[in-house]
Amino acid sequence: MLLGLREQHEAIALATLPAGARAETSVSHVRFNSTAQAVGSRIVRQNDRRLITLGVVHTHPGSLRHPSKGDLRGDRAWVPALRGQEGVFGIGTADAETTPFYGQQPCPNVQCLGQLRFSWYSLRQGASAYRPLPVSLTLGPDLARRLHAAWPTLEEHADRIERLYQQLARLRVEVVEEPTPGLLLFVPLPGDGRTLRVLLAGKTVCYYLERAGELFEADHHDELVDRGVYRLLADLAQGAS
Repeated sequence: MLLGLREQHEAIALATLPAGARAETSVSHVRFNSTAQAVGSRIVRQNDRRLITLGVVHTHPGSLRHPSKGDLRGDRAWVPALRGQEGVFGIGTADAETTPFYGQQPCPNVQCLGQLRFSWYSLRQGASAYRPLPVSLTLGPDLARRLHAAWPTLEEHADRIERLYQQLARLRVEVVEEPTPGLLLFVPLPGDGRTLRVLLAGKTVCYYLERAGELFEADHHDELVDRGVYRLLADLAQGAS
């Protein structure tokens, strides 16, 4: 999935969210893990609320460089939900015949490097077909790149993290890279500057309390992170009373 900025005459892709292990693909459709995508989008947008969903990139076998009929059915139902009611769609194939040393652009909506080829299209709400979309490169980071390594952990806990996002207005999630890629949840506590931290790495869930700059591991174990957070909050509230 592509996230970025939508301007009056162009869309600028600034972040990519992977399909993940729980995506579904067949000859007729591509379906991403929508909850993981939603959580990934929330994490990336914590630092820039202007970012929106622009569209989707996926691969096709052989020389099928154009979106399929199945793509069209799904995309026509999806683009009305996008800002501007128009989506960006990239099709990747491995059938280009160009030099492996540098990228080439044989036509405005196509990028090639070695055997790799990306063909770009847009689809508007109500349109009966895609139109070729001119594409160009610009310098800039992938704002979601660090999240890719932690994606298995995100997929493992996505439903429950999304629930916490909906229920806790001040929840913040950061990516950690050591000792293993994972996610760190921050839940500020009212009143005294304490913060509840939850470290997720695969199926492992560890709970910590930060107080006066010191970090204490909680004697609390629950693999279901939303339930674990609320149980620990209840314990803290009971102790305060």
